[in-house]
Amino acid sequence: MRAAGRLRAVPGIRAVSSYRREWLVKDLVAGVVLTTLLVPQGMAYAELAGLPPITGLYTSILCLLGYAVCGPSRILVLGPDSSLGPMIAATVLPLVAADGDPERAVALASVLALMVAAIMILASVAKLGFIADLISKPTMIGYMNGLALTILIGQLPKLLGFKVDADNLIGECVGLVQKLSDGAAVPAAAAVGVGGIVVILVLQRLMPKIPAVLAMVVLAIAAATVFDLGEHGVSLVGELPEGFPPFTIPEIRLSDLAPLFAGALGIALVSLADTISNASAFAARTGQEVRGNQEMTGVGVANLAAGLFQGFPVSTSGSRTAVAERAGARSQLTGVVGAALIVLMLVLAPGLFRNLPQPALAAVVITASLSLADIPGVVRLWRQRRAEFLLCLAAFAGVALLGVLPGIAIAVALSVLNVFRRAWWPYNTVLGRVQGLEGYHDIRSYPQARQLPGLVIHRFDAPLFFANAKTFRDEIRRLADADPRPTWILIAAEPVTDVDTTAADVLEELDEHLNAKGVHLVFAELKDPVRRKIERYGLTRTIDPRHFFPTVEAAVAAFRLRTGAEWTEGTEGTEGTEREERA
Repeated sequence: MRAAGRLRAVPGIRAVSSYRREWLVKDLVAGVVLTTLLVPQGMAYAELAGLPPITGLYTSILCLLGYAVCGPSRILVLGPDSSLGPMIAATVLPLVAADGDPERAVALASVLALMVAAIMILASVAKLGFIADLISKPTMIGYMNGLALTILIGQLPKLLGFKVDADNLIGECVGLVQKLSDGAAVPAAAAVGVGGIVVILVLQRLMPKIPAVLAMVVLAIAAATVFDLGEHGVSLVGELPEGFPPFTIPEIRLSDLAPLFAGALGIALVSLADTISNASAFAARTGQEVRGNQEMTGVGVANLAAGLFQGFPVSTSGSRTAVAERAGARSQLTGVVGAALIVLMLVLAPGLFRNLPQPALAAVVITASLSLADIPGVVRLWRQRRAEFLLCLAAFAGVALLGVLPGIAIAVALSVLNVFRRAWWPYNTVLGRVQGLEGYHDIRSYPQARQLPGLVIHRFDAPLFFANAKTFRDEIRRLADADPRPTWILIAAEPVTDVDTTAADVLEELDEHLNAKGVHLVFAELKDPVRRKIERYGLTRTIDPRHFFPTVEAAVAAFRLRTGAEWTEGTEGTEGTEREERA
C-alpha cells in the first residue's frame, strides 16, 4: 500500500491516472508542432554552448522524458536554453584541451548537468525555492541584457562565415572588426545568416502562427542544396550520428570538479529563476498552483536524465511552452511526443539536416538573444527609480566586461547588497498632525503639520540590527540636540520588526546618554515579539517600562497630560483641535 501511495505521488503517474481521452488529439498535434521548434533550437543552443549539434537533440529527448515523469506542470516545456548556453560554454570551454576535443567537452557538459541535477534536487528537499528571489528584477534585466549582447557578438562571426578566438566580449569585438577589415566574411554565409534573421523576425511579426524557425531552416537547407553552398565556403552541419543517445557515465579529471561546481551553482540559480517565473505565468493561465519545490525536483530529474545520455544542463523555456500552449497542449504527453519524434528522426533520417548551414543556426541563436533583451525595462527603471537603474547597468557591465559566470555572481551580490542598503540606511522621518487626516504623518510630505512643543515623534522604517543601529543612534542624538531641546523623543515603532543584541546595546547606551540631557526615549506601537526581546535583553533597566505605549495617540495623550503642552499654531483648524481633545 505504501509503495502504491508513493507511485501515485509521482507527478507522471498521477497525470496518467487523471488523463482525459479528449486531450489525446490535441497533445499529439501540439507534440508535432513543438518538434519543429525543438530540433533547430536544440542544435543551435548546443553550438552556443560550444558542443556538437547532436548533443542538443540528445538533451531535448531526455529532459522532456525526465520532466514528463517528475515535473508537476501540465504543459511546461524544458530543453536547451539560450540563457544557459553561454554559461555552459564559459564553464566547459576553459577546461577543454587546446585541441578542442569535442568528446571531452561533452563529458564535462554532462557532469555539469549532473551537478545541476544534484543541486536542484537537494534544494527541493531542503525547500529552498525562495533562493530564486535572490536576483531582483532590475539586476536580472541588466544580466539578461548583458547576456543578449554577449550572445549577439559571439554569434556574429559564425553568421558571417569565420571564427574569432577570444575569451571576452571586448576581445570578440576587436577580433570581429579585424576579421571584417581583413575581408574574412564569406558572402554566401552572410547572405544565409542575415536572410535567416530577416525571415524569422518577419514571420514572427506578420504570420505568428507559422513556425518561423522551421520555415527558415527549411529555406536554408533548400538554398544550400540548390546552390551548393558548401562549395562556396559555407559550413554545414553534416551527417548526424544515427540512433538513440547511448547511456554514458562521463569521465573527467578530479581537478575539473571545482570549476564545474562553481558553474553549476550559477546555472542552477538562473534555471531556478526561469522555472519559477515561467511556471507561475503558465499556471495562472491554466488554473494550476505553482509548486516550487516540486518544480525543482522535475528540473533536477530532467538534468539528471540529460547528463546520463551525453546531454548538458537545461531549463524551462517560455517560448517553447507558449508554442505548445498555442498548439493546444493539455499535458506532458506533448513533450513525450516531441521526444519520440526526435528519436524517430535520428533512427530513420539522420541525414535530414546534413545540408543545414551553420549561419542558419547562428540566426536562430541571435533571434533568441534578441528576446532576452529588455530595453523598455531599462528605460522604465531610468524614469521610475535611478538607484535601480544603476543596479541594472552594473549587472549589465558585469556580464559584458567580466563574463557570464562572474556576471551572475555580480547580479546576485548586487541584489543582496541592495536589500542590505535599504535596511542599512532606511527612510526615517518626523511625524506631525495634519488637518483633515487621521493619525500622524510625515512632515516632509506635509510641511504644515503641527507638533507639540517638547515632543518629537520619529519613525524609523526598518528593523534595528547591527548594521543600522548607529544610524538610528546618530539620528536620535541629532533630534535631541535641537534647539529648543525636546523632553520626549517618541519612536513610532510599528515598522521596527526586530531588535538584535548589537542594536540593544546601542539603545541602552543611547538611553543613558539622553537621560543625562533630560531627554526620554519613548516607544509606541512596538510589536509584542520585539517588546519581549527588549525585556529579555534587560533594556528596561534603563528605559522606563512606563515609556512603552500601545499607540502613538496614547503616548501623545500621556505627554500632554504630563506637560500640559498644546499643539503649535499651524493650518489645522478648530475641528482638528476638538477631535484631539476628545481623543
